[in-house]
Parts: sequence; C-alpha cells; structure tokens
Amino acid sequence: MLKILELFGGIGSPRVALRNLGIPVKAIDYVEIDEKAVRSYNAIFNSELPYKTQDVRGWNLKPDILIHGSPCQDFSIAGRQKGADPGSGTRSSLMWETLNIVKNMGLWRPRIIIWENVKNVRSRYMVHNHERYMDELKNLGYTSNFSMLDARDFSLPQARQRIFTISVLGGQDFDFDTLERKPMQPISNYLENGPIDDFYTVKAPSMLRAIGKTGTVRRLPIIKDYCYTITERPDRTPGSGCLPIGNGKYRYLTERECWRLQGYNDGDFEAAAGVNSRRALYKQAGNSIPVPIFESIFNALL
Repeated sequence: MLKILELFGGIGSPRVALRNLGIPVKAIDYVEIDEKAVRSYNAIFNSELPYKTQDVRGWNLKPDILIHGSPCQDFSIAGRQKGADPGSGTRSSLMWETLNIVKNMGLWRPRIIIWENVKNVRSRYMVHNHERYMDELKNLGYTSNFSMLDARDFSLPQARQRIFTISVLGGQDFDFDTLERKPMQPISNYLENGPIDDFYTVKAPSMLRAIGKTGTVRRLPIIKDYCYTITERPDRTPGSGCLPIGNGKYRYLTERECWRLQGYNDGDFEAAAGVNSRRALYKQAGNSIPVPIFESIFNALL
C-alpha cells in the first residue's frame, strides 16, 4: 500500500487521482489550515477517520510520497509578488517548512516529493527561491526536475498553467516527456444541463464592463472552447470567464462546473456541497490542482 503525506492538502486532489487509478493508498497524514477545506476532504473520503487542521512538524512520519502545494499568493502577479524568502513571513515562504519536515525525518526520506505552484515561481524575481528549494533537496539526496504543465493538455478545457517540480531520491531524473497527454475535451461536457439559477448571472457593473476583455487584470473573457484559470472568486477580475445565456446576458460558471473543470466527479462535489457553502466551494476549486495531471504523474512514477 502506497503511503502519502499531503501538506497544504486542500480538498485532496492527489488522493482523488490515486483513487481514480485504483492504487491502494494510505494517507499517513493530511495537513490543511482551512477548516472548510478539511470538511470537504473528510466528506469526500468519509470511509476514513476524519482529519483536523494540524501541524506535523517534529512528527515521526515515513511516507513514500510527499505532496505539497504551498500557498502561491506571494509568488503570483495578483499577489503583488511579495516573494517567499526564508524568514519573510509570507504565506508562500511556508514552502521551507516542507523541507524542515523532511530534514526532521532523520534517516528516512520519502522516495518522491511533488511540489506544484504558479508559473511565476520561475519569474525573474522569484526564480532564486525555486532554485534554492531544489538545491536544498539535492543536499538531501534528491534529483529535481520541473516543467510547466497546462490542464488543457490533460483533457480539461481550462487554461491553467502551473510549475510542477518532482524530486526523486537517489539521483534518478523524472522525464516529463513520459507523461501521457490527452486531447482537450469539449467544454460542453463540463457544463450543467437545463436552466441555471439567476444567482449566477453577471450583474455587477464592474464585471459587466470586464466582459469580453482579455490580456488585462480587469478581464472576464467570454468562454468559447475553454475557460481561463479558475480562481477563488468568479465574481472578481481577472475571472475564469462567462457564458452567454441570451438577450445580451452572461453567467458565471457554477461551483459544480468549476469542480468538474478541475477533474472532480459529481460524487466528490456533492459530498463537499453537503458540508460547505457556495463561497467555500468556489474557493476550494480555485485552490485545487487538476486531478488528471496527478493521474498522469502517478502513472509515470508508479
């Protein structure tokens, strides 16, 4: 049985991917500070004992794979690029706590460490942190490789580009070219059927002015073949996009559609919707990692 440790675990995208692949897995722990995300995680994996928001620093843990998607806000352009230098106190600087956890494991080392973050982590002002992260892992015996992956190359009609760094213990390179890519599916496959509640209609003047705009922070593109990156708030710019509903009106994506566009099935969504609000469900989708990308990574690794 594969043992995983999920740090900054959100709603459990890697564990959902392993479940979808039929790989027996034991989550030796899951760490997430957002209590509402913990609620959704527990609802999705309700056959397991519930987890709580917690701190595993100093614990004696022995996972096969460690996955962390440390907060991206201070790497991103939208987050004003505050950075993640050690000791800076930014949310993104929590990435260094992951290394401390690995160091505190003693002689034991996870075979694989996977880190996902925004593409701006390789920007001119942020790349030194990414390079230092890989250098520190090298000192611990890991070989790291990274690549920018787009959800559209893994079947999902969502323009979501993220940097994935895979570190393998013992000097073995990970070749991202071995990942199985799948053609992008029609976005109609992910949209709800039937009438949609007026709650989702675009009404705010600032958002109405942003409709159809691209290439700017104040944008709300009209969805055609795919949506833009799903965010925590569909009613804020830059937005993932809007859909025409006739008579010159447009609507936002629903929470269910956002979850589908991250690769979750309706059973996962309904479990989470039973314990969380619309606002929380949008946030959880926006903060998640596309499930099909993890499926392809785990297929290549395992």
